[in-house]
Amino acid sequence: MDVVTQMQRQLIQYTSSLFQEFNQLQQLQDESNPEFVVEVVTLFFEDAERLLNELSKSLQVEQESIDFRKVDAQVHQLKGSSSSIGAQRVQRVCIAFRNFCEQQNVEGCLKSLQEIKQEYSLVKTKLETLFKMEKQLFAARGSISR
Repeated sequence: MDVVTQMQRQLIQYTSSLFQEFNQLQQLQDESNPEFVVEVVTLFFEDAERLLNELSKSLQVEQESIDFRKVDAQVHQLKGSSSSIGAQRVQRVCIAFRNFCEQQNVEGCLKSLQEIKQEYSLVKTKLETLFKMEKQLFAARGSISR
């Protein structure tokens, strides 16, 4: 089995393992805009990291009072962007997080923030791996056709 075929199989296997989570996003990409998914996901990474930093600051325990409306708005924004790329596990944690905001439950919010950070990290790692595999396959195809 040649290198390109092996890389294609690895990519197919990896992509199929991500299929349920990111199927909608992959369907939006076509030949006219081959970088679409990478661009959308890169924007998601930037937005999510900004929101996670803001949430961490908003929920600092040493604050006298927490603005739960502001926290809820930030979580709502993260939930929407997670949904748009198919990061369903992040989205589910955001739903629970918003319930804790509604109850003004600081402990629940802090726990949810940690869960979101963990799920976000997993999603980011998976997508970065996928993009790396796609890039390697593209490079391998190019080197063989020369």
